[in-house]
Amino acid sequence: MSPFVPTYTAAQVRAAEAPLLAAGVPLMQRAAGALASIVAELSPTRLLVLAGAGDNGGDALFAAADAASRGVHVDILRTSDRVHEGAWAAALAAGAREVETMDAEYDLVLDGILGIGARGGLRGRAREVVASLLPMRPRMVAVDLPSGLDPDDGASDGVVLPADTTVTFGAVKSGLARGSGPEVAGRIVLVELGLDPGDPVGSAEVAEIRMG
Repeated sequence: MSPFVPTYTAAQVRAAEAPLLAAGVPLMQRAAGALASIVAELSPTRLLVLAGAGDNGGDALFAAADAASRGVHVDILRTSDRVHEGAWAAALAAGAREVETMDAEYDLVLDGILGIGARGGLRGRAREVVASLLPMRPRMVAVDLPSGLDPDDGASDGVVLPADTTVTFGAVKSGLARGSGPEVAGRIVLVELGLDPGDPVGSAEVAEIRMG
């Protein structure tokens, strides 16, 4: 039986991350490493990575680098002019390639568009990309939470890619268990990073807990 674990708001998670980041704890590397392992277990042959400007995009790009280094065909579609520079360089060096359109069939899509700092749904290029993918219903892994889902209350305007698996880092965000969250999160895998977010605001069922 899957365990129920506490859920927390985005503000609680950020506050819990701050002292660890200040102390030099490599939270991003640990999160990206766990994500890369999960992607590897899913054994894609053609992987599409949707990369936004924030840390979620960086996590997705580092996972893309790992997949490409193992011989997976990896395409990256940027949904923002900015991306995590180190992760972007690593992905390209490993053999991933940037694409402007999704003109191939992928057996896995990695959603790294938005993170816990986003509010109000998808906009611009990101919204166009997600809207075009919705009818295809690809096999999807969400990085931290499905892009377009509010991290606190699970609100969405309907333009959200439903995930088969959501790999969430440090703590389960309350939006995964509220509003539209249960409909779009799929199976939740929690990657423990040693955070102490304080008093929980609810609980959610997770499929698996891993150490990052």
